[in-house]
Amino acid sequence: MRPSARDEIGAHVSIAGGLHRAVERGRALGCGAVQIFLKNQRQWAARPLGGEEVRAFRAARRAAGIAPVFAHASYLINLASPDGAAWRQAVDAFTDELERAEALGLQSVVIHPGSHPGTGPALGLPRVADAVREALRRTRGYRVRIALENTAGAGGVLGRTFAELGALLDRAGRPRRLGVCLDTCHLFVGGYDVRTPAGYAEAMAECARVVGLERVLAFHLNDAKAPLGSGLDRHEHIGRGELGLRPFRLLLCDARFRDVPKVLETPKEPEPIADLRNLATLRRLRRRATASS
Repeated sequence: MRPSARDEIGAHVSIAGGLHRAVERGRALGCGAVQIFLKNQRQWAARPLGGEEVRAFRAARRAAGIAPVFAHASYLINLASPDGAAWRQAVDAFTDELERAEALGLQSVVIHPGSHPGTGPALGLPRVADAVREALRRTRGYRVRIALENTAGAGGVLGRTFAELGALLDRAGRPRRLGVCLDTCHLFVGGYDVRTPAGYAEAMAECARVVGLERVLAFHLNDAKAPLGSGLDRHEHIGRGELGLRPFRLLLCDARFRDVPKVLETPKEPEPIADLRNLATLRRLRRRATASS
């Protein structure tokens, strides 16, 4: 099943069996966009990306007809680490992910800004900005972009608010290749009540003012198991959590984000039924809202 030409809705899919298998899985789900990991996200070491892997991936992507494909960086990478050796390891690992994404022709690599282990945002945010600048310097001339993801905000995690994301963009000098990825679950548990038209409009107005809507490179569409402002990163199926259906209807019908890829990171079980149901729910919301407008 091929996605329609203007369909930007998809899912995060597994790379088990090879990177090309992820695109094939996306096509089987009817995805219009796909997010992948570039390697085992819970291991530092990874063998170099081979030419045959790159060719197989690009061929599978052409066959699937899926244009928006981007990656999520390893969860091990902490660009805010105050430890010099750990920070350099994080920058090296992130640069490697950008190099892999560039070889595959991906649009962007999404990454959590990082966590300060008690040192505070005043020290953590500059560390992230320095890491981003260094990764961009090492990949000068590349097309792949960096998308800093908003976070749930528990503990020392950075990037909960648009203010923090905007500060990171400013500290990094707002280079063309730097943008953000917005996660709906993280927005909500981070304190943004987007369940009403007024709340959604207020949040997006803040995003426009502080970040810039043109810098929104991707969305993660997830409902939330935890309540508003809880800081707990617990994803739920669309419409079955604290967010409900309305925020997704508002986002999917927001013309400003029509061409921005939007992928599920909702629970996978049972697989692939869970993704199919969530994708169907999102498309139904969009059709109904469009028909009533």
